[in-house]
Amino acid sequence: METSSPAKAPSTRSLAIDPTQLSAGSIGTAGIVFFVVAAAAPLAATLGAGPVVFMFAGPAAPAMYLIASLALLLFAFGFSAMSRYVTNAGGFAAFISWGLGRWAGFAAAGIALVAYLAMFLGISAQFATFTSDFFNRFVGLDVPWQATLLVGVIVIGLLAYRDIRVSTVLLGIMLVLELLFLLVFDVAVLAQGGAEGINAASFSPADIFSPTMGLALLFAFACFVGFEATILYGEEAREPKKSVPRATYIAVIVIGVSYTLTMWALALAYGVDDVQDAALADPVNFVLAAVTDYLGGWAAVVMELLVVTSLLAVLLSFHNALNRYVFSLGRSSFLPGWLGHTHPRHRSPSRASVLVTIIIGILLVLFMFTGQDPFAVLYMWMIGLGTLGLLLLQAAGAAAVIVFLRRRSAEVGLWSRLVAPLIGGAMLVVAVVLAVTNFEALIDTEGAAAVALPALYLVAIAAGLIIGALRPVEDLRTEYDLEEPSAHPA
Repeated sequence: METSSPAKAPSTRSLAIDPTQLSAGSIGTAGIVFFVVAAAAPLAATLGAGPVVFMFAGPAAPAMYLIASLALLLFAFGFSAMSRYVTNAGGFAAFISWGLGRWAGFAAAGIALVAYLAMFLGISAQFATFTSDFFNRFVGLDVPWQATLLVGVIVIGLLAYRDIRVSTVLLGIMLVLELLFLLVFDVAVLAQGGAEGINAASFSPADIFSPTMGLALLFAFACFVGFEATILYGEEAREPKKSVPRATYIAVIVIGVSYTLTMWALALAYGVDDVQDAALADPVNFVLAAVTDYLGGWAAVVMELLVVTSLLAVLLSFHNALNRYVFSLGRSSFLPGWLGHTHPRHRSPSRASVLVTIIIGILLVLFMFTGQDPFAVLYMWMIGLGTLGLLLLQAAGAAAVIVFLRRRSAEVGLWSRLVAPLIGGAMLVVAVVLAVTNFEALIDTEGAAAVALPALYLVAIAAGLIIGALRPVEDLRTEYDLEEPSAHPA
């Protein structure tokens, strides 16, 4: 295990005109929370994954989200403690390097690039499908999904190219609207007493433990992917040693409460005896039907519009995250060095943003020529691939946290440095095993694709190790806290 001290970035003064530095102090805790919660897409995930969890877990679906929330909250204790020492836009590549050594970091870099790219491609297909359908049904325009897909990618690319504060404002508006809508629905169901009265049957152990609990948990965990991105924005945060840990806790709690409360409201809306049958009978309209029953037809239209804006927010969040990975890896020479330069005025990872947008555009155009269904193939396959990769990173991140904080036992309590991340990490390992063993269900496809897609991570790990061996890569374990240069760990 490598234990040498990480390198330290130059002082704040020398970085005033450094083209390899992001815009320090640009966003606060709220801005980071917007990026992270937007990536979880509470409204879109409720509409898409919610019925699937009910199909497997029945009335216990809310408990699946609660279990996933608790697992990630436990992981967040150690994750947040470590983030007080690490400020680097390299995300898990940097975190895992600090905890498990530079070679593990190189492998993590390969996984992260594939995972975040896959998530963006999958969500873009969902966005294109939903947007085209919305225009067709409510505006009367027959807009091809290919057009909405390319326009969406270009718009997101332009926004990600600019100052991060532009993205923060837009994400904040879209996120508040979708969370408010879900809250209004939840309150409406509770106020009207649901179908059979208010009860806590969804959290009964007798219903939680079932033969299909593993699949239900897998899809619940999939709804939380992206929460770990808080560390990606540390270099641009105000007081990152405080704002990043704070944002991590807030994000996990907001996502967990939102999902659990809304799933419970849906269970009450249909009744615990009928909710599973309703999800199995019509998963596509499962949520919309409940919204119409308890809020009226106008609410279903509003919800579908908010789903489109929610998916835009997800795309913007994942594009920004992927940009920062590419930028950081370019700055360390893992990728070509020119990618590690920021825009002279916006101080954004503009070069990385342009490259990411071009690569995404090429891949999407190539997919269009295949003639395959964007939702059944691109969305399902890429979301499954991305979910598996992010779960791998989270599990490896938990191990890195434990190893890193073990060397700082005098500064961090036993709960945060060992107990909480150990339990949370074990639950994440279970989620990884569930994802691998049930990958066919995750992507809703059998055959060669279910084998080839997970194997891409073996290729990504090998590529990361080979690049690390062949290129003069600088240590990913570099501290970039420009506001608190003295906070660098010993």
